[in-house]
Amino acid sequence: MLRDVKLEEISDGRIYGLNDMVKADTNGCNGCFKCCQSVGDTIKLTPFDVHMIKKATGKSFEKLLGDNKIEMNIVDGLILPNLKLIEGSGCSFLEDGRCSIHNVRPDICRLFPLGRIYTEEGIGYIIQKDECAKKDLSKIKVKKWIGIDNISENQEFIGAWHRLVRMAGDRIIELKKNGRGDAVKDITMFILNDFYVTDISKDISDTEIYNRLIAKINNAEKLINKI
Repeated sequence: MLRDVKLEEISDGRIYGLNDMVKADTNGCNGCFKCCQSVGDTIKLTPFDVHMIKKATGKSFEKLLGDNKIEMNIVDGLILPNLKLIEGSGCSFLEDGRCSIHNVRPDICRLFPLGRIYTEEGIGYIIQKDECAKKDLSKIKVKKWIGIDNISENQEFIGAWHRLVRMAGDRIIELKKNGRGDAVKDITMFILNDFYVTDISKDISDTEIYNRLIAKINNAEKLINKI
């Protein structure tokens, strides 16, 4: 989901790389979980996020929906899942003030209070202004804060997924203008089913998961261009 705002409005105006030091370390949050109480539909889930949540919880995509753990919303013309906010208590995975899926928490949650930005040079990171309730954040390297061992593979997947969502969104706009609502439905249901509902083997490495998802993305781009 793209935000139509100036960089200076939401950050300190700088774009950071993986090896840069930033004031983002919450030092374990010390019992604070305010960010988990107001996520709403802002935590959009990538196919990798959903795969890891399904693997950790043992629940299918349909079961996660039925148990009100996730919900569906329209994002750039596509129907995509996000974490569900339970009124009065916060994120559906928040239990006794702690994240019950912390080890496999979604990519956006890992970043916070950082944000991600897409540039011609690739993926960069920003410090989101006034988002974190804690005021005594410590300096930490961006790569260490995100805490993903295979960060290069993660970035390659995130970049490819971002590209697909934008491309599919643009194609949907074009199809709607041409009165092809049936084709729009085909695209939205294809992405939903192929990337989220369909399971990926739980017994393969993260590297293989990323490789399979990127292959799916490349295939989806070809198919959508033909519609």
